[in-house]
Amino acid sequence: MSWLLTGAEVLQVVDMDLALTAAEAAFRAYAEGRVNMPPKSYLQLSKGDFRAMYGTLTLEREICGLKWVSAHPANPQRGLPTIMAKIILNDPETALELADMDGTYITNYRTGAAGGLAARYLARPEAASVGVIGAGVQARMQLAALCKVRDIRQVTIYNRTPARAQALKEELASRYDLQLMVAEHPQEAVQGKDIIVTTTASTSPLVQADWVSPGTHINAIGADAAGKQEIVPAIFRKAKVIVDDLAQAQHSGEINVALAQGYFRVDQIHASLGEVVAGKKPGREHPDEITIFDSTGLIIQDLALGQAVLQLAQERGLGEYKEFIPGLPPK
Repeated sequence: MSWLLTGAEVLQVVDMDLALTAAEAAFRAYAEGRVNMPPKSYLQLSKGDFRAMYGTLTLEREICGLKWVSAHPANPQRGLPTIMAKIILNDPETALELADMDGTYITNYRTGAAGGLAARYLARPEAASVGVIGAGVQARMQLAALCKVRDIRQVTIYNRTPARAQALKEELASRYDLQLMVAEHPQEAVQGKDIIVTTTASTSPLVQADWVSPGTHINAIGADAAGKQEIVPAIFRKAKVIVDDLAQAQHSGEINVALAQGYFRVDQIHASLGEVVAGKKPGREHPDEITIFDSTGLIIQDLALGQAVLQLAQERGLGEYKEFIPGLPPK
């Protein structure tokens, strides 16, 4: 048996509060050893790539699943999302498929929630201004999460295509009571900000070290493959670095270039986000610290939010049951 959920049905139940709750549970489980998460696998293509992400996560019960997710940076020019995904959930005891669901929106929300969770534990409590590099879906998701965990009052957006930054500004103005500005240069967007968010697919630094003030928290979201980087490696020498997963961050996170160039060492990583959430390592310890969260994206985030979405959808009568293998007893 399998419960089928379309993207439209997922959107009827998912929201940022649900995503933040799921993210906190997933990262806490990570730190407490309640996950089985092999490294993601990449399939490189001429216009982008696919990633296979799979694992198990134990919350109230064990969750097992796979996500097949693409990243095609030129897709917005075709009117398509940069990121598209499918999630399969299985019964870990029998391997029976429990759900076949669109994972595009779950990916968007869980990534935003990870940034929000990091800011909850790492940004200064009084943080109120945000500089955003990039104006795509994840810029929107990160801001939605930040507004849940901090009293954000001012946002400045930079995008290499100014029209996209302006469109995001207008969208945010219709949803939030914020002071909103569009920057002509990345420096204008991030200098003096309490929180900086980078959400691009850049392979060259967009944020320079001397633009970052003491006490700033950075959510480095865009780098998710070898060679990608959004902030200059020199920043890592004066920052407290928190990763989502140590192994994954080394080869595909924001720190991958800094490590390769010798600006940063693995033993300088302060903690995983899960360790901070679980209280095993401290988060921010001083108002003047620069903190960086290096987010690569973990399957446990998808499993936690996917399971929560599935449960709510079933409670509300959304989705459709399909029996892919005839004759199996119902579960």
